Amino acid sequence: MYPLLNTIDSPADLKRLPAEELVKLADEVRRFLLDNVSKTGGHLASNLGCVELTLALHHCFDSPNDQFVWDVGHQAYTHKIVTGRRDQFHTQRQYKGISGFPKRSESPHDAFGAGHSSTSISAGLGMTVANDLRGSRNKVVAVIGDGSLTGGMAFEALNQAGHLRKNLIVVLNDNEMSISKNVGAFSTFVSRKLSGNDFRDLKKVMQGLLENIPAVGHNILKFARRAEHSLKGFLTPGMLFEALGFEYIGPINGHDLPQLLEIFQNVRTLEGPVLVHLMTTKGKGYEPAERTPDQFHGVGPFDLATGKVKAAKAGAPSYTGVFGQAMQKLAREDDKIVAITAAMPDGTGLTPFCREFPARFFDVGIAEQHALTFAAGLAAEGFRPVAAIYSTFLQRAYDQVFHDICLQKLPVTMCLDRGGLVGDDGPTHHGTFDLSFLRHLPEMTVMAPKDENELQHMLKTALYSGRPISLRYPRGNGYGVPLDQELRELPIGKGEQLADGNDLAIVAIGSTVYPALEAAGLLGQRGIRATVINARFVKPLDRELILNAASRTGLLVTVEENALQGGFGTAVLELLADEGRTDIRVKRIGIPDRFIEQGSQAQLREDLGLDATGIAATCEEFLASTVVTQHLARVK
Repeated sequence: MYPLLNTIDSPADLKRLPAEELVKLADEVRRFLLDNVSKTGGHLASNLGCVELTLALHHCFDSPNDQFVWDVGHQAYTHKIVTGRRDQFHTQRQYKGISGFPKRSESPHDAFGAGHSSTSISAGLGMTVANDLRGSRNKVVAVIGDGSLTGGMAFEALNQAGHLRKNLIVVLNDNEMSISKNVGAFSTFVSRKLSGNDFRDLKKVMQGLLENIPAVGHNILKFARRAEHSLKGFLTPGMLFEALGFEYIGPINGHDLPQLLEIFQNVRTLEGPVLVHLMTTKGKGYEPAERTPDQFHGVGPFDLATGKVKAAKAGAPSYTGVFGQAMQKLAREDDKIVAITAAMPDGTGLTPFCREFPARFFDVGIAEQHALTFAAGLAAEGFRPVAAIYSTFLQRAYDQVFHDICLQKLPVTMCLDRGGLVGDDGPTHHGTFDLSFLRHLPEMTVMAPKDENELQHMLKTALYSGRPISLRYPRGNGYGVPLDQELRELPIGKGEQLADGNDLAIVAIGSTVYPALEAAGLLGQRGIRATVINARFVKPLDRELILNAASRTGLLVTVEENALQGGFGTAVLELLADEGRTDIRVKRIGIPDRFIEQGSQAQLREDLGLDATGIAATCEEFLASTVVTQHLARVK
């Protein structure tokens, strides 16, 4: 089925193929991608768009001696396939399988790990400088998409790279910018000639001759450079990159393999920073993905013949969907409510809000730092901004939360989707740190709902609290509880008791509340009666509710889908310490001090003891160990 691809076990095998065979290989790689991703799901459109680019890079450069740095990394499937992971590819993004992103521990060909955007040029420049310091002539290629280039970090790196004049090669994989065929064809011709050895040799000779002409040589040379740059700037969109100190090559048709081979062979011999601008098509070669690339960015298993995603079992609405509906409902009643997203309108559930309130919706691009300070500016002028950002991506804007929001006591609502374990995207995307890195900031309120109905009430609470608030909720569907039509504000810092028992108390937050309640039912079958508390708030804690439960039982178990270090359980320990309650024994259940790999949410929760069975088992062991400890104390 894949006669050429089955012979490619390393880049060395690929290098032996002539250009015409590489074109056939590209077709086989696309079929391979479609056959596999249609079964497992994954990032499809971006990977179909950079097949030729990847094959050309591996043909012209020498990985892993030459290093490829893939921005975000969700376009590196072809790279993985041709670097010895073809036979493992069916396990990508699966439990105990290979990662869906570059991963240094997985292969020497993965020079730098990624999962978040706009990092490739910075990392690539660091590697280039390291090569220079050790006297190595190896090349570094940073591949970045036009979307990732909207991140400010990318421009910071471009600026330094141009200043240092190191031999970094940046490939801009542009699948958004449109350019006319005539200009594109002519620009391709010019770029090929300007990157060629003959032209550069002639350029150096002419530069030397002009510099040696007495009196007027330097002026003529300056005029010649201006004329060259003006011509290139008129013919190509490369003026910005030239201004930053890069030699600009492009735009080039990113699906024309013979052209790519010629360009990359020329570029690898250039001195100084170079940017190669490629025009590609997302979803290339698969009509449904070309027609609607956004739907095939991150896609579940789908029918290859029709492109239709295989329907999941009907169930409760997703937290994301309930959030989006609640935003619309509240915005109809209050024209001060505005919504902000960082290039994730669909993923955060804000697309319907955008359609209904286009003037009050802002997609700032991949710029979480800007999103938060932009929200702060809106709040300073009396608006009620909601910044909807995945938990893992809020990590990129920590200083803005501290300096621009909390320090100024500005009422910005941060809605953190994908709080907790997210599943198949793995450690770069799990939102397991926000409770820890937000709760210690002064003025910050941190809360998490037990279900989708509580989510919408918490959203209204946040919007009318007059303070900075973090509201986190998990990926996936809710529990199918009825959704109240009338939204109400909850009292800040007040939890609720859901079950009563005198043997121990389980205090849970967010997505762990229902599993804790189920665990209490399992314990009850074994004669253990547990109090269950839905804390609702990590900060401020419900001091009275927690202390009463602690006093009654003497044993507290905290449960959270967050890192144990500095998280919800730590907050409870601090409360007890501040109250001098050294008589209360506490067991914390949460994410241990390690990064969690990919796998389904259910599988990961089972592994970590965060499902009902695991929580019940931990509680039973904790209770048993306490009985033994008390017995030994009495014996002594």
